Amino acid sequence: QLRLVESGGGLVQSGGSLRVSCTASGFRLDEYGIGWFRQVPGKDRGWVACMNSGGRGARYAESVLGRFTISRDLDKGTMDLQVNRLKSVDTGVYYCADGRLSGCRRSAPEEDFEIWGQGPQVTVSS
Repeated sequence: QLRLVESGGGLVQSGGSLRVSCTASGFRLDEYGIGWFRQVPGKDRGWVACMNSGGRGARYAESVLGRFTISRDLDKGTMDLQVNRLKSVDTGVYYCADGRLSGCRRSAPEEDFEIWGQGPQVTVSS
């Protein structure tokens, strides 16, 4: 069974940091691009960041550029999103995803991704 199991998330103060992670089961994270999405209250799930299958070419949404970092560890089979300088508008449910394509498109649609994690909650208090 192909799965992404998420961990991390939680409650953090504005300006703080945390890491959200996913562990892949049944597949490798260098077969296709990987990405992160989030759903903030009152909005549809939206693209946050992605990386191509070669582990390069990371792209970020304008709202998180310079604060969030996507990474992966092929030996551990994990992908991470490090989130720094958090703001209240970053509150939401964060989803990891494994792609259908080798590349990474800016503002990639959900259709570019096939396997999804369950989405831990990140809450930023002011």
